[in-house]
Amino acid sequence: MRADNAKSKPALGFLTVVEHEQHGLFGGYLVLNMAGRPLEFHCTAPIKPNRAQEILFGPTLQSYLFGEQIGLALLDKATTDPLVVCTDCPAALAVRSFVRVPVALVLARPSPQPDETQTDNQPEASPKTSEKQRKRIWRLDAAHSAGPRVTEFQLGPNRLAVPVSNADDRELIAERLREVSDSFDLIEPFGRIREAIDEARRGGQ
Repeated sequence: MRADNAKSKPALGFLTVVEHEQHGLFGGYLVLNMAGRPLEFHCTAPIKPNRAQEILFGPTLQSYLFGEQIGLALLDKATTDPLVVCTDCPAALAVRSFVRVPVALVLARPSPQPDETQTDNQPEASPKTSEKQRKRIWRLDAAHSAGPRVTEFQLGPNRLAVPVSNADDRELIAERLREVSDSFDLIEPFGRIREAIDEARRGGQ
């Protein structure tokens, strides 16, 4: 699915990387149709960088492994070119430099803050407070520091982000996901991938 192969189909791609302490990194790529049913699934053999790579690549190692070594290899294996590729790994956004399809980082939904949690002893939030909460700006936490600078946006119930260098992808993603943005949980498929990788890993032992 390199930049010279731009034909998109009504499908969504989900890319993630699972780290295993003993074996290294496993990549998984699941392609779903717009009803959430699987069309393709691919996973990689484990990848474990050696000490020389860790030294030479320095802080760019993770984006190289997640984006090029794993992400690009998996997307190239697929026969279906999706409308959007979603990932939950910030470093995997590096694959965007090698493909034409937009790549979005799916962010976890924020947990309610103490002052936002209503109990029986608290009065109902005023309209003014609710409006203030709706406009709250969420930022990436330290767990996402390995990835590029991103710009966040909301699409239905999903919180997404794209690299600042590809900020125009926001409108393209919103347009392509317009019909499913309110009903498709973009976080859920990553759980399927992790379970499938774990099953494949145990079966190969």
